[in-house]
Amino acid sequence: MSSQQVSLEHGEGGELSHKLLREVFVSRFGHAEESKWDAARLAVPEGRIALTTDTFTLQPLFVNGCNIGKLAVAGTVNDLTVSGAVPRYLTAGFVIEEGFPVRDLVTIVDAMAAEAQKSGVRIVAGDTKIVKRGTIGGVIINTAGVGVIPPEFDLHPEAMREGDAVIVSGPIGDHAVAVLAARGELGVMTDLPSDCASLFPMIRRVRETGAAIRFMRDPTRGGLATALVEIAEDFGAEIEIEQEAVPIRPEVEGVCEILGYDPLYFASEGKAVLIVAEADAPRVLQALRETEEGKEAAVIGRIVGRGEGKVLLKSALGSRRRVLRLQGMQLPRIC
Repeated sequence: MSSQQVSLEHGEGGELSHKLLREVFVSRFGHAEESKWDAARLAVPEGRIALTTDTFTLQPLFVNGCNIGKLAVAGTVNDLTVSGAVPRYLTAGFVIEEGFPVRDLVTIVDAMAAEAQKSGVRIVAGDTKIVKRGTIGGVIINTAGVGVIPPEFDLHPEAMREGDAVIVSGPIGDHAVAVLAARGELGVMTDLPSDCASLFPMIRRVRETGAAIRFMRDPTRGGLATALVEIAEDFGAEIEIEQEAVPIRPEVEGVCEILGYDPLYFASEGKAVLIVAEADAPRVLQALRETEEGKEAAVIGRIVGRGEGKVLLKSALGSRRRVLRLQGMQLPRIC
């Protein structure tokens, strides 16, 4: 594009709008045919589908290992994946601030296209709105995602039973610390990258084992603690977690100790929590560890009963405390 910055004229629906859409978005997302229509016309196999939507903000827009474009695709793909679906299609709506550098927009869109390709997902529709300078901090991205739930693979949380294993696919809290470091806030200095990643290739490997997976969730906003509490309360399960078994990197532990945060509430953007039949836990763990994203997977606890939905954290000394969902707002806010 000849323009170096996005202007309000790019949002007027004229020639500049056409060039922005064609040269930045359509050429990279590869949906020239779909863009000829007001809605993408798609082939969907018979059966159940999964549909999700999300809106992504990130400040700053670029952090170590991640930018808002990669985050938007990975986050949408992951919501479909942990819901038992095979991700197929995404849409992307952009709210762009006047004066935003076109080169940065291209970098964001390139990251989205690359991340979608990892999971075999197509970005088939989108929209852009241009707003006045200084109103939104650069770019906000809204997505929708559609996936197909194969009849031979579905999740059955109602089948959770005592002894089922709770597995996390790797160390928690990396994304939160990477964002804090990129902001330069509160004296956080580390090269730890965000764990932002699409989980479908990893979970596909697990599905191929034929293991009985009761349920999955990705521990994003609110962290591992909130994800576990939601599972426990939604499905009437009593979950006990071994504090010493939860994988946490030294950089994350250090930041939490200095600032007084609990890493259980720190966001991850490339991890999954899986509830798995007790007998199948070893092969699920092996399958996870054969992937780059899951190489540090660990069993962190068990289902210890049904009825009252609650999560207990067992310390190294054997004491137990109840884990609650995040109370109020954890500062500084990550997204």
